[in-house]
Amino acid sequence: MNIKKAELVGTYFNASQLPADVRPKILFFGRSNVGKSTLINSLLERRLAKTSSTPGKTLSVNFYGIGHSPAGPGIIFADLPGYGYARVSKGEAERVRRLIADFLARVENVRLAILLIDSRRGFLASDLETLAQIVEKNLRILTILTKSDKISFSQQRNLIAQLKNKFGLLAISFSIKSPAAKNEIWQRIQEAM
Repeated sequence: MNIKKAELVGTYFNASQLPADVRPKILFFGRSNVGKSTLINSLLERRLAKTSSTPGKTLSVNFYGIGHSPAGPGIIFADLPGYGYARVSKGEAERVRRLIADFLARVENVRLAILLIDSRRGFLASDLETLAQIVEKNLRILTILTKSDKISFSQQRNLIAQLKNKFGLLAISFSIKSPAAKNEIWQRIQEAM
């Protein structure tokens, strides 16, 4: 995919800041340090989302505008705060949980929810809670297994089969070291659009 224009268009720390934005949206969910920013940067072919080896850095909803031009409004990639990081205070964890819930209650024109799962950790309780929120909104879901280079191909296949059999989820393995899955992810995004 050739992205001609992509930029950070907004950072929101609480529900009162969230804009009424009708552009089509692709939402990115995942635990802290699962690789959301890395995936977004890879898809956009530029470093817009901040990456860090320290979990819990994304504590806001970040909107990245893609392809905005006089010919059309483009789309929004919405990077939601990472959840499940034990070292943030209980108050901050609750603020993040509320922000995600408030965002889901207000967001318009969602075309796809992308749920990132660390392939080394598998599907955890916090992921199940987030999946329940996404399902409640009746959103189309794509699951991305990040850091897939850290596990064997047979482990990847087993995890993909588990997600499909237990939850009915389509999953794609992704690694920044071997970004061949990028085209498949873009294909799924385009289908959802």
